[in-house]
Amino acid sequence: MLDAPTALLPVPLAPEISLYLVDAPVGLFDLTGGEFRSDVPPPFWAFVWAGGQALARYLLDHPAEAAGRRVLDLATGSGVAAIAAAHCGAAEVAATDIDPDAVAAAHRNAAANGVTLTAEPDRPELVLAGDVFYSPSVAPRIAGQLRAFRRNGASVLVGDPGRGYFPERLFELITEYVVPVPESLEETGELRTGVWRMR
Repeated sequence: MLDAPTALLPVPLAPEISLYLVDAPVGLFDLTGGEFRSDVPPPFWAFVWAGGQALARYLLDHPAEAAGRRVLDLATGSGVAAIAAAHCGAAEVAATDIDPDAVAAAHRNAAANGVTLTAEPDRPELVLAGDVFYSPSVAPRIAGQLRAFRRNGASVLVGDPGRGYFPERLFELITEYVVPVPESLEETGELRTGVWRMR
């Protein structure tokens, strides 16, 4: 349960998309009463993270990346990258996350933007992952999942603002953005964020 209200707000780097986001100057763990509980994921979905914003901007500017393709947004959070892919004319867009509240938030945000998300496609042709390399325990698991999708023929795009556990050797940089972010969340007002393609 959130300790702060959400409001439908435009995404700073991709204002074509609006999301239900926390409308207060708070950090991630402020929303959990200041504590971390391993059995309940913190509400990552209540914010639009730099990596997801960069992926959304890149797709909206290069719609051919997603048009007509089956797309999976892995660890979707707010769903911003999935929604951008749907706006680009993807054949099907699925959003998955270990947190069922994030999946619900992504579907709610998709509906607010007039698009629909589906269940996970059997063989995604494009896999998106924004801001997923944020901890030493999560990063290797995500890298393994992305490599499996790549081996099965999917194109893989990652948005990463230099979180520290990003396996750069597996990727090539496509472009970078300076992404506006809440200072209460990131301790800075903007993050230089790369969009990377898995080799």
